[in-house]
Amino acid sequence: MAGNSANPGVSVTSRVLALLSAFDEHHRSLTLTEMARRADVPVPTAHRLAGELVAGGALERRPTGEYVVGRRLWDVGLLAPVEAGLRRVAEPFLHDIHAATRATVHLAVRDDDEVLYLERMSGRASVPVVSQIGSTLPMHCTGVGKVLLAHAPQDVQQRVLESPRRVTRYTVTQPGLLRQQLVRVQRDGYSTTTEEMTLGACSVAVPVWQHDEVVAAIGVVVGSFKRDRSRLVAALQVAARGIGRSLP
Repeated sequence: MAGNSANPGVSVTSRVLALLSAFDEHHRSLTLTEMARRADVPVPTAHRLAGELVAGGALERRPTGEYVVGRRLWDVGLLAPVEAGLRRVAEPFLHDIHAATRATVHLAVRDDDEVLYLERMSGRASVPVVSQIGSTLPMHCTGVGKVLLAHAPQDVQQRVLESPRRVTRYTVTQPGLLRQQLVRVQRDGYSTTTEEMTLGACSVAVPVWQHDEVVAAIGVVVGSFKRDRSRLVAALQVAARGIGRSLP
């Protein structure tokens, strides 16, 4: 957090970082006053810095006057070595899955206690999908999230399973049942969800291994599995092995 104007030792850089850090999963758009309050920055200072951030593309100002994170920040974030390497390596394999299934395809990594979507290729079918590139969603009720949670450190699993949020009436929120599911994910090498994140959408996902570590998950979202689950799992596992072998 940046300090207030009474503290002359606070740098412009720290104030800018505080303004950007005011945004999170639950605060995707903020008024100037809200942004200043959450960043502990005086409103006049916030107004001046926000104007510069908008001019540079780091923030966008909507017609309503609210601010949102700008595309420039996402573009810069993708230059981080892990994310940039993963997306570049995974892209041709994801295209293959997309062409074969015509389903929505995801590439995701763990971001603390949530799943961060690095890539999304939309399917042709009218299946409801809430993920967006750069968005985060709960791990316990998404296909890629359950894969990443199953291979996450014990302290992460403990935090997530302490109070899993119910998103739909099919979301699994019983910690004991979720732990059983995570054991099965580790044993079987894939996860599935049925309308746990969004009604009318099912997902299947597999881990991407780099040496002996799960570094990502890839998955597809479909309207129903019918008799296609084993085919989808097989296609994803082939792609995941290809991505893993291509990573440095």
